[in-house]
Amino acid sequence: MGGKTVPAGTRQIVDIPISLLSNHTPVNLTVNVVHGKRPGPVLFVSGAVHGDEIVGVEVIRRVLKSPALRGMHGTLLAVPVVNAFGFLNHTRYLPDRRDLNRCFPGHSAGSLAAQLAHLFLTEIVEKSDFGIDLHSAAVNRVNLPQIRVNDDDHDIMEYAEAFGAPIILTSPLREGSLRQAGKEAEVPILLYEAGEGLRFDEMSIRAGVSGVLRVMRKLGMTSGRSIRDPKVPPFKSSSSHWLRAPVGGILRTFKIAGEFVNEGDVVAAVSDPFGLRDAEVVAKHAGLIIGRTNLPIVNQGDALFHVAAIKRSSELQERMDAIETHLQSDPLLDEDEII
Repeated sequence: MGGKTVPAGTRQIVDIPISLLSNHTPVNLTVNVVHGKRPGPVLFVSGAVHGDEIVGVEVIRRVLKSPALRGMHGTLLAVPVVNAFGFLNHTRYLPDRRDLNRCFPGHSAGSLAAQLAHLFLTEIVEKSDFGIDLHSAAVNRVNLPQIRVNDDDHDIMEYAEAFGAPIILTSPLREGSLRQAGKEAEVPILLYEAGEGLRFDEMSIRAGVSGVLRVMRKLGMTSGRSIRDPKVPPFKSSSSHWLRAPVGGILRTFKIAGEFVNEGDVVAAVSDPFGLRDAEVVAKHAGLIIGRTNLPIVNQGDALFHVAAIKRSSELQERMDAIETHLQSDPLLDEDEII
């Protein structure tokens, strides 16, 4: 990889050149190759495809420090920062304002985004048997930890369940996305969404680390004896919708990510700055809040709450509480393992 050979039983950081910045500073696609002593599958784990989504960067850092990688079978290709340009500038996009996750499969002679997409696909994805792509919500939004999978790929569901995020969403592929390119290359990819852009969220990070290690165990790459299985199975949903601001004003929220709502529940109110009127935000259908805005200042039509369709029953909130308690109680790695 990148002109370097990584012998079995070793690990090495490999820099694959992308381009030069305008001041002649080189930019690389940096891969931490962990080559196990014994044969096995090749797994890639990627973060910061969107440069401001830093939760995945920390997840990969902790995975690379995990004792579970000792005696590993197969190969782990860890790419904490795919979009180095956006990462350095604290932005989602590349310098040409393109979204990398809409530029796959890319082209070696295309735009900067197309070239990076092509490089990542040929050097990482096509050399792998399986992939996990780590994302978070945009800046000023937060996502409940969740896994997204293709709606027509039933074989990948067992790995989504093994990951152990609170909810699994089946969603169609988007044109130009890494998931679509992975399907065309016959490389199954789980997409993990959690937390907020440019912010660390400990529960999202822990859920991501545990999930990656569980998938590695499922693939037969590690024994994973130290990784606990989820106490309750994840929720599943095949549809979701956004609740939007009925008017512009000051938002007061009554629900948080991870709470259930019934049809007709008032989840928030939008007021004018003088307190003369309130406009209620009402749940259209029963479901689980899997994402929400963090901004109290909203314009008419702004997306406020992302609700996954799930039929409500008396034990669902207790089940969700058990999932969150399990995530919060996952043991942290020792400081000498994660620093």
